[in-house]
Formats: sequence, structure tokens, C-alpha cells
Amino acid sequence: MLYEKFYEEYTNQNGELKGRFTYNDNFNFAFDVLDELAKSSPDALALIHKSLHGHVTRFTFAQIAKESAKIANMLKADGIGKGDAVMLVMKRRYEFWFVMMALHRLGAVAIPTSHMVTGEDIESRLIRAEAKGIVILNDGYIVSEVSKVFENKELDAKVLKYNVGDELDGFKHLTKNAINFEDTIDRPDNKATDPMLYYFTSGTSGAPKCVVHNYTYPLCHIVTAKNWHGVVKGGVHLTVADSGWAKFVWGKMYGQWIMETTVLCYDYEQFYAEEMLSLLSEMKVTTFCAPPTMYKYLVREDITKHDLSSLVQVVSAGEHLPEPVAEKFKQATGLEIREGFGQTETPCQIYTPVGCKQVAGSIGKASPVLNFKLVDEDNNEVKPGETGELCITKNEDGSIPIGIFSSYLDDKETYNQVWEGGIYHTNDRAYMNEEGYYFFVGRADDVIKSSGYRIGPSEVEDILLEHEAVKECAVTGYPSATRGELVKASIILEKGYEKTPELKRTLQDFVKSRTALYKYPRVIEFVDDMPRSTSGKISRRLIRDNDLKKASMK
Repeated sequence: MLYEKFYEEYTNQNGELKGRFTYNDNFNFAFDVLDELAKSSPDALALIHKSLHGHVTRFTFAQIAKESAKIANMLKADGIGKGDAVMLVMKRRYEFWFVMMALHRLGAVAIPTSHMVTGEDIESRLIRAEAKGIVILNDGYIVSEVSKVFENKELDAKVLKYNVGDELDGFKHLTKNAINFEDTIDRPDNKATDPMLYYFTSGTSGAPKCVVHNYTYPLCHIVTAKNWHGVVKGGVHLTVADSGWAKFVWGKMYGQWIMETTVLCYDYEQFYAEEMLSLLSEMKVTTFCAPPTMYKYLVREDITKHDLSSLVQVVSAGEHLPEPVAEKFKQATGLEIREGFGQTETPCQIYTPVGCKQVAGSIGKASPVLNFKLVDEDNNEVKPGETGELCITKNEDGSIPIGIFSSYLDDKETYNQVWEGGIYHTNDRAYMNEEGYYFFVGRADDVIKSSGYRIGPSEVEDILLEHEAVKECAVTGYPSATRGELVKASIILEKGYEKTPELKRTLQDFVKSRTALYKYPRVIEFVDDMPRSTSGKISRRLIRDNDLKKASMK
């Protein structure tokens, strides 16, 4: 199989399973994987796409290779080339795969972006990335927000604008304009260490960080697809994710194609459990990855009404999977949901491998291509059973493991901080048992994980503080049985404002109007004061601890 050209596993002297990668200095996924599959298996299905209206389109590796080359030639003619950044706001459109491969063919940089972000978010990111182009879906909300961006005439003049879907004034239609271009293109003069992807990700303070991955990044997802998802050649894999998130390329592109499996994309607007179960049956999905929130809704349906006999592996990530949910799913399907864990900055770090039992409460075992340390506050390694910060070490030769991000864009200070002591600090706390299983304890920082989304509290706090009624506020994760966490805002009001339900709704609407909807506080508590550190800083940790205590007493 193709993946064997790039990856092999072996047992080290300690009896541990390890993996290593082999690749050329100019490795490029579009040429070395997609084009190879287009030659060796031209008629093999690469992608099945089901639209919002139920229309199913199928694409072979050969078709995607040709379409992406045409788009690459068009973009090249427009002046986009090696190192140029292009933002993609495309929801779950099949053209996303075409554009990603086209940008790879040029040695360019893709900026996958959630369709839920605001115009302010888009403008900031275009400027920070010095983007040369943007590709959007002609969708009401996206068009509305992007239109605000290009009221900035300087930016409007700098950024090339393309769209998919229905034609859009002021934008060049991507596929219609590419149709007459050549369907082959020469390999660019790029190195495997050149930047390939920018992902803007939430943190606990300041603006979102821009994570940079290079052209070797796709290789790390061989392990994601092979060892965790358990995909098989000729199978059909579905990972539920939007194209703006790193989880999309984890589960709908790189590793799956190297492993020669078909990826399925369902372009839905709103999740309905019954529809998802019907899709799994209709498309004969063999391997499935979804956030715990989705499984919680699936088990509320009568799963046995659906023929899921094709399904052989199911996995979950993004937040804690409640044991009762996993048990109900197993009772209905006979399948054990295996958990996994990672970050935008990394590949899948820890997971329960195919063939291993999912230990209750565990996020799994270490990836064979990564080495971990659990350390205390002084970077001293802790013993099994003791909680420490989860850290990734460099390879024996001092190199950074494949799949670990190469930098934060224009932020060496933060990058150096996370590599303090020569190890990558994930900022997540965990412990490991004697059998090598890891158990997630909590975040060392305050990033909220709600329904699979990562939400930086400072982003929401900054918006709330713009409202005249808000004197002080703290945004934290609030325990939720269905979403993992809800966004909660604890607010001290300015004098003259009453603690009313109407004001809560006003503040929620205020946040909704200024950022992505998933970030607004679903829980608001008006308080007279908040727990603080000795320096007077509000302690988000103590707020969370108090909420957890209250929730456990209910």
C-alpha cells in the first residue's frame, strides 16, 4: 500500500511499538500522494459528498487530481504562488478538497476558516497572514460578513476574491473560471519544511494564535487514520467536522487518502441524530469519528432500526465521552467507542488503538511517533499515577516530531514559552497508569471546550466589557451533560443596572452580534464579587471549582 512508502512501525529495545517516517526533502501531498493514487487507482473513489438537499456526488482520485491542477493553474495565472496565503471559508463544500490540493500544488499556504467567524475576525486574520486571496461559499452569512471586510479599500485592493456556489458579484467563480486551464502542473520548488497551513486557534489571553504547519504535516495523520480511526483500503470513512477546523484534515483528507480509503462529507446545516444514522446506513460507512456530543444524541434514538452492519470502527475526541453513552452505543451496535486526544498544534497525541480495549475514563495510549513526559511545575517528571502537565519531547536527534507545529506566526515569544526546557508544553494535565493508559484531568489554562469547539475566555470577556452595563467579568466553562462545557459569564454590573433576565438576554445578543455564535455565554450569573488571587486577579479556576461542586450536589 502507498502508506508503506512513507511510514513503518517497529518494536524498540524496550518492547514498545514505535513508528518512523521516510520522505523526500520536497515532499508535497498533492504530487506524492494524490497524483500517485490518480495513476495507480484512477477509478478509486476519493470523496463522496452529500449536499444539504440530498444530492450525492462522487469523485475519483483522478478527477480531483485534474480539477485541482486546473484551479492551481488559474490561481498561478492570477499571481498566487509559493508562500502566498489564501483563506478558505467554505463550510463543507466539495470544492474545499480541490482548492486545498491546488494550493499544495503551488507551494502556497491555506488558511482554513470557520464559516461562523465574524467579519472582524476575517479582516484581522487576512491582515495578520498577509493573505493574497480568499475563497468563500456564496452563503448569506458568509457573504454578509466578508462584505464588511472589503469596506476596507486597502484590503479590497490587495486580496484576490473567489467564490464557489452561485455566482457572486465582485468575486471570481472558482471552478467555472478554471474549466479551460490545463489539468497538469509542474511541481513547485518547495521544501517539506515550508509553511503549508495556518490555523487560528483560541487561547486564554489576547488575540487567537496562528498555528503554522509545514508540508510534512499530512504524514503524521497516517497514524491517525491507520492506528486510531482504523480505516481500510476501499472503505468509507466519516469524520464529522467543518472545514475551518484542524479536525477536518485529521479525518477527511490526509491520512485517509494515504491509507486509500474514501472520505464521506455530509454538508448539513443542523445536526439531527436520525439523519446521521440514516447516512451511516445509506453510505455503508465503515469507520466513523464524531464528538461526544453527537454520540449523546445518537444513543437517544433507536439505533437498531438502522443497518449499521458495515460499521467496524468508531472513535471520539474533543471532550470527555461519558461512560453511559459509550455503553448504550455498544449495546446497540456491539462497537466500542475508542477515544483520542490532540491539539491544533499537534497530531493525534494519545488514543486507544485498534484492537485495544477502551479503558473507562482513559484517553488512550501514546502515539508511536511521539514521546511524552508528565512533569510538575519545575519540569520534573512525575511518577505513574501522579498528575502532571502533558509534554512532548523532541526526537533523539533533537528534531521536532513530524506533525508538531513549526511556529506561531510572528510570535516567537509564545512559541519559546511552550517549548520551555526543550519540551512542548501542551498546557493539559493528566496522569498515566502502570499499563501506559493516560487519563485527562483538566486544562492548565482556561480554554473552554464546548461541543468540540475551543473557546478562549478572553475573547468573550473583551466583548462583554464593551457593554456599558458590565464592570467586570470572567468567562469560564460550566459543566454540561450534553456539550461537555457551556460558556458561562460571571458579571459584576455597573451601578444603576438591575440583575434581570432581560439584561442577560441583552448581553447574550450583544456577544452574538460581535463573534461566532458558539462563543456566546449560555449561562450568565450576576455577582457582587468574584474569587481572586492574592494579586487581585480574578481566578477563573476557583469559579470553575465552585460550579463543579454545585453541579455535583444536584
